[in-house]
Amino acid sequence: MYAFTLDRPATIADAAKLASAGAKPLAGGQTLLASMKLRLSQPGQLADLAGIPELVGICREGNAIVIGAMTRHMDVAGSAEVQSTIPGLADLAAHIGDRQVRAMGTLGGSVANNDPSACYPSAVLALGATIRTNQRQIAADDFFTGMFSTALHDGEIITAISFPIPKRSVYMKFVQPASRFALVGVFVAQTDAGVRVAITGAGQCVHRHAGLEAALNQSFTVASAASVAIDASELNHDIHASSAYRANLISVQAQRAVAKLLG
Repeated sequence: MYAFTLDRPATIADAAKLASAGAKPLAGGQTLLASMKLRLSQPGQLADLAGIPELVGICREGNAIVIGAMTRHMDVAGSAEVQSTIPGLADLAAHIGDRQVRAMGTLGGSVANNDPSACYPSAVLALGATIRTNQRQIAADDFFTGMFSTALHDGEIITAISFPIPKRSVYMKFVQPASRFALVGVFVAQTDAGVRVAITGAGQCVHRHAGLEAALNQSFTVASAASVAIDASELNHDIHASSAYRANLISVQAQRAVAKLLG
């Protein structure tokens, strides 16, 4: 690991000032610290966000659950508020990585990093969440722009994410055993505006699946999900799974998601 300095800002304003000056925000560190140890990342300065109380917490605002960016996975999973209103999100958080990862990893860190196999981005996209930053609010559909890339500007810090409460939602994850990331994860949400389906792990970036959404909006049945042909041409093909296998997993996991929601 290369040498670096570590600052511990006490306010969002202080953190934003450090980030604007070139400091790399440190959330849970589950991705950043590992990449630094492997010398894949070389930030000369880190701004640890752990000491900013405004970034932690879960509350209800109208018909939405707002979760602070520095809220740990285990706290999302264990929240009675999240369990009762968006159980699909609580279940997703409960199965991220292992116990140590869930004790340190944060919602904001995962979403800002936008790993193509991370779980949280699928929930953000499928639920039509709004990402709040120190500068603005960003709709989920506009936030994820590509592999490890987002709409965040330099110096912009996620402060919280607002999740509209859906009618029903569920996340089905096919785990890559070595990393416990999603080989394929499918998040299905029935919202007031219709069904939204987000896929993670299968491509270069989390994405919605228009075909599954159209079919399930017409008829929310397992057969309807099964009738959708999944195009494998733009899916990942690597040592863990072929693109055709991932396409099949998307179909299978979508069917399982619908079956679970239908009881």
